[in-house]
Amino acid sequence: MPFKEFCQPEQLHPGRKFFAVLLDPDNLDEAACLNLLSLSEINPIDFFFIGGSLVTSSYQAALIQLIKANSNTPIILFPSSSLHIDKDADGILLLSLISGRNPDLLIGQHVISAPILKTSKLKIFPTGYMLVDSGRQTTASYMSGTTPIPYDKPTIAACTAMAGEQLGLRYIYMDGGSGAQKPISAEMISAVKEAVDIPVIIGGGINTTEKAKVVLDAGADVIVVGNHIEKNPSFLAEVSHLVASYNVALDVHR
Repeated sequence: MPFKEFCQPEQLHPGRKFFAVLLDPDNLDEAACLNLLSLSEINPIDFFFIGGSLVTSSYQAALIQLIKANSNTPIILFPSSSLHIDKDADGILLLSLISGRNPDLLIGQHVISAPILKTSKLKIFPTGYMLVDSGRQTTASYMSGTTPIPYDKPTIAACTAMAGEQLGLRYIYMDGGSGAQKPISAEMISAVKEAVDIPVIIGGGINTTEKAKVVLDAGADVIVVGNHIEKNPSFLAEVSHLVASYNVALDVHR
């Protein structure tokens, strides 16, 4: 049911929370992946996001097959370019980098991808991608050649998200980037959540349950953790339990 809900954001119940684990094909070997899959069976997650700002290995296809063979959790591509489309995944975040002014990442890669996606069975999630300053330059900002939204400028973030929604995008993904020094501020998340009527996805710098709770309380519909779980797999269980507690409370009051 969570995947179906996420596919129809206009029907998403207010307050429903989702948990996505971001896996970078360059950072995981088979043993590490199998360990995370085992943990995710005991401590449920909603999605695996697969990808990264710079994928240098050919392990992505094998990673997807490994997950499919050992888990029923939906796999959603998080691509940095059209080269990273894999038709064996369940869906794709079709990212338009609306926080930057790089035309290739606003529309260029999408033109290249369009005929491939048209003939695939991938569920397409049109997503406004917004990089936010996290205290250091990240791979995402460097590779995209764009300047992140300043950390202390929630109004810029809110107006950018509004523009994305008005252009027809159906999801907003705010990201501090891999290895972010700090997560996106509660003030900025709240400002964006109030400005749009579409799901808000938050990732980057979430490495404690306290930070995860701040992000969720601020209004995030989807919380994404990747880098810290790769280093500390037990964190998956902590975030899974936290997200479940929000949804249990929601069900009680429905």
